[in-house]
Amino acid sequence: MKNEMKIQFSALSQNESFARVTVASFVAQLDPTMDELTEIKTVVSEAVTNSIIHGYENDPSGFVYINVTIEEGFIDITIKDEGIGIIDVEEAMQPLFTTKPDLERSGMGFTIMENFMDDVEVFSQPGQGTEIRLRKHLLKSKMLCN
Repeated sequence: MKNEMKIQFSALSQNESFARVTVASFVAQLDPTMDELTEIKTVVSEAVTNSIIHGYENDPSGFVYINVTIEEGFIDITIKDEGIGIIDVEEAMQPLFTTKPDLERSGMGFTIMENFMDDVEVFSQPGQGTEIRLRKHLLKSKMLCN
């Protein structure tokens, strides 16, 4: 059975923790391990922060959209903004790449997402925003399937 949650919120940095906790609460119904829950919270935090800082360049008039689907032990998380977009997605996904070195951004957001999730896809067009699709199969669900 498919279970889905959708939220949207203002692109304000203080809403990043709201997004992280909300997604974690929704995913908790699958009884993930603490490590899995921490990883999911971390990737949501990274993606939402990217939308706010890079997508909207701290313009609070924008919105961040999150869609989470749970089905057969898989968690699919889509985080989307309608911000400035990414000119070169491949370059942006390189470890240590940042467009905001003055803000002491590490450039590790996409690398963290790739390390914690089973699949990461990034779709972006300059001037049209960015969509990040994240997928994870939970360990407990994997063991039940074997």
